[in-house]
Amino acid sequence: MTTHLRTLTTGLVLACGALAVTVGVARHDDSDPAASTTALKGPYVALGDSYTAGPKIPDQNNEPAGCDRSDRNYPSLVAAGLGLKAGDFKDVSCSGATLADLTGRQSTDDGTNPAQLAALSHDTRLVTVGIGGNDIGFASMIKKCVGMGMLYDLTSSFAPEDAPCARKYGAGIEEKTEAAGRKLAKTLDEIERRAPEARVYVVGYPAILPSESAECGREMSLAPGDVTFLRKQEQRLNAMLRQRAEAAGMNYVDTYTSSEGRNACSAEETRWIEPLIPSSPAAPVHPNERGERGMSTAVLHALRTSS
Repeated sequence: MTTHLRTLTTGLVLACGALAVTVGVARHDDSDPAASTTALKGPYVALGDSYTAGPKIPDQNNEPAGCDRSDRNYPSLVAAGLGLKAGDFKDVSCSGATLADLTGRQSTDDGTNPAQLAALSHDTRLVTVGIGGNDIGFASMIKKCVGMGMLYDLTSSFAPEDAPCARKYGAGIEEKTEAAGRKLAKTLDEIERRAPEARVYVVGYPAILPSESAECGREMSLAPGDVTFLRKQEQRLNAMLRQRAEAAGMNYVDTYTSSEGRNACSAEETRWIEPLIPSSPAAPVHPNERGERGMSTAVLHALRTSS
């Protein structure tokens, strides 16, 4: 999830910031998702924002370039795990996408992504959708919190559990999440109308931050209380996504549970989310290749176990 990857990256360089949905699934390991099989076949269409697209993870699909899609993102790995032929898989996810971009054209720095739902048809048999973070301005909020966290690092003037960013920018976030939920409900209805034979899976965002603020040091430059605040906002977003998916009679994929302990503040060799200054090819505060692989494992698990 990002508001727009180019804008976010610039914001990170200037003030350091960046960007993200869940359902109860057992904790998974990092095994090869291609080893997972299911009777479900395509055509498969993947919808979503940057957490789906996989910006900066090689190799990038440049059609259009501004969407920053990787051929190692979780939809590509799911398609491989299902043994789908190229003609039975279409990834139309795009960095910076909001719910409105599923039904309308999305302008990027390098081109225009057609309305994502245009890829659906009566022939579609599988749909995954990972979106919602940009609708509540989560990326912008993280960027603001990081800026205030830098001040905390420099002055140590805040109390240990102080949350200056939450105090200043937290107002209205619950209302934005509820509004996004209403938009998502309409979007899921439209997906069902366009692809009535498809099984639909709403894919949640993985854990971005740790449960204990003390675990998040200079990798993210956040005041301790703001780590807790941002984590709760992501959990609220994921809960909304699950509720709307279930209300629509669709499936929800939890990537949060399996990614706990593998957040942006975790060790370089285990984390799924890169910190402000990535050490692996990935956008700041976005999944790396390990994270996309973990998300694909969660999706394939859901395909095997859901009715």
